[in-house]
Amino acid sequence: MEKPVLSPDFTIEDIHKLREYNYEMTKHMTTEEKLLYYNTPSTDAEEQIKMFRKKRN
Repeated sequence: MEKPVLSPDFTIEDIHKLREYNYEMTKHMTTEEKLLYYNTPSTDAEEQIKMFRKKRN
């Protein structure tokens, strides 16, 4: 499954896309693999959050 494209307004639909993406990515993982997946920060996501915060301020 491809990474979801999020809208600049971050709507409820974006949340649904993210949840579906995470489900598809983790549905066949073991518990240990899921822990690693969720506890390892994504640098791309962190950079996007910083960018949105800068734009907002």
